[in-house]
Amino acid sequence: MILVTGATGQLGAAVIHQLLQKVPSSQIAAFVRDETKAANLSKQGITIRKGDYNDINALNYAMQGINTVLLVAGTDEENRVSQHQHVVDAAKKAAVQRIAYTSRAMKDPATLVNQLMKGHFQTEEYIVASGLTYTLFRNILYMDAIPQFVGGNAVFERGIDLPAGQGRVALALRSEMGEAIANALVASHEGNTTYWLTGSESYSFYDIAAALTKLSGQSVVYSPAEPATFDAQLIKRGLPAILAGRITGFITDIANGQEDLVSPDLERLLGRKPTTLLDGLRLLYGL
Repeated sequence: MILVTGATGQLGAAVIHQLLQKVPSSQIAAFVRDETKAANLSKQGITIRKGDYNDINALNYAMQGINTVLLVAGTDEENRVSQHQHVVDAAKKAAVQRIAYTSRAMKDPATLVNQLMKGHFQTEEYIVASGLTYTLFRNILYMDAIPQFVGGNAVFERGIDLPAGQGRVALALRSEMGEAIANALVASHEGNTTYWLTGSESYSFYDIAAALTKLSGQSVVYSPAEPATFDAQLIKRGLPAILAGRITGFITDIANGQEDLVSPDLERLLGRKPTTLLDGLRLLYGL
């Protein structure tokens, strides 16, 4: 049986959607905080196990009868590492055959500006040290996040103003990452594996602006901002200074080339080319 944590979140739901097309629902379990949000999963025959990453007893119970557990990264960035460790400990205690983790694709974790991102690699280290057989999915930035980055439909009026410089990202759709992860989970596995789930090509925000211009027929201009200026603008809009710093740091890491990584792993797991930037933005914006 495969246990998917964070099963009602966007990535967890995408993985389960694909698993249902590959294995009987009786072979899937979902670890969720809110059972009401998992009602649709239960109706499809998926086993629901309730709890959160801080609930040791719930985690221990959730691991019973599980062969493979997919640990979907938690959203509590401050406490992420300790929460992930609880999941790994429960998996080890239950003698789970394999643990998989949704990490992040970064070129050099040691030089990240956004320090909270390092929690992913600390989790990886803990998994490796656990002695469990593991599969690590190092995921690139979702293409789905681009509308949020550029201000949704307002981008067609205001353009793009971010401190990303000429940094490039091999963007990929969340749905295709979910499909690739599901394919890897159901495949026969031997030993430890790390997948880099990226698109087939990396793109800059100049490329994103050009694609939006082509799709909409309206001129979209990307104007690289200075990090300090961008950070001040976020604070002026009402964001707490700590949150503003995290956002600026995240985008500065893009400027520094942290996500300029291209791997064939996503294409191999999908069995086809990942969706291109133009087609992905067309889908996301309904253009």
